[in-house]
Amino acid sequence: MDPTIATLVQERGTVGAWQAIATNADGAYDRFAARVSDLDLARVLHAADRLGIEVLVPGDPGWPRGLDDLQLAPLCLWVRGFVDLAAVLARSVSVVGARLATAYGESVAGEIAHDLAVRRFAVVSGGAYGIDTAAHRGALAGDGVTIAAMAGGVDRLYPAGNHDLLEEIARTGAVVSECPPGASPQRHRFLARNRLIAAMTPGTVVVEAGIRSGSLNTARNAERLHRVVAAVPGPVTSTASVGTNELIRQGIASLVTDAAECAELFGELGADLAPRVEGAPAVGDDLPEVPRRVLEALPVRRSSTVDQLTRSAGLSVGDVLGGLGALEMRGLAARSSDGWRRAG
Repeated sequence: MDPTIATLVQERGTVGAWQAIATNADGAYDRFAARVSDLDLARVLHAADRLGIEVLVPGDPGWPRGLDDLQLAPLCLWVRGFVDLAAVLARSVSVVGARLATAYGESVAGEIAHDLAVRRFAVVSGGAYGIDTAAHRGALAGDGVTIAAMAGGVDRLYPAGNHDLLEEIARTGAVVSECPPGASPQRHRFLARNRLIAAMTPGTVVVEAGIRSGSLNTARNAERLHRVVAAVPGPVTSTASVGTNELIRQGIASLVTDAAECAELFGELGADLAPRVEGAPAVGDDLPEVPRRVLEALPVRRSSTVDQLTRSAGLSVGDVLGGLGALEMRGLAARSSDGWRRAG
């Protein structure tokens, strides 16, 4: 959204803004003149109708309400798809990252998106190569809904190498843009697109990003909008993970490693808790302190006397004897002619 147009719409409304730009009194809107003269609204609407493209405006039932939080909110959204965007996006996550992703990044992105889809989260991304592609494919593999936000018109699916993927997304989810049909994907529109990705969902997870990755722009937009931001840590030796690691270091993003942790951050409070991560239980974990210290002092291959155990365990003779009795009853200690050792 152009700031000049946004201000004009706020002051005069959409119809008044169009009249002011079209008449261009005193050349105040010269920089829009060429685009106004080229505009063929009938052709645009015909193209939209031919491809089944819907136009949503603020206040429509399917309008993503998160977009209203933007300082420069889009005036409308062009949508190819058959889902209720507002309903789907109520439980959704943006999964973004570098175009030049590593095998590690693509694998993690695909797995996270797949498992989020299984948990009934819609996955939003930008349709680009690398992490975006892996996220979309992962969500589709999980029989979930995925939304692709475009930097150009939804009739010009970009990049061309993802044409078939984006067509599948349009059939099962939605492809959206604030640009009308026919608009070409240009650099400034990618940055504008990123703010839509950040605003539409309750939170954004950056899977892999170099220090100049555009996905960092998405993360910072999400932070400004008070959305939850998460990032997957990467190898400290990888330039492809410098951006994600920096987001975590600066406290902008919470560290996540899988979909369960993402669901806990972005999902329903108390209902999407990630399982507690615990190591494999070790022998003696459930023992009281004295028997546990005796067990730790017992040798495995040779025997040890009670006197030796009192010194190595730092316990009294009575404590050692009591501990040995408890361990023997549980089959953890064995008595021999020359002392005690671990059983087994």
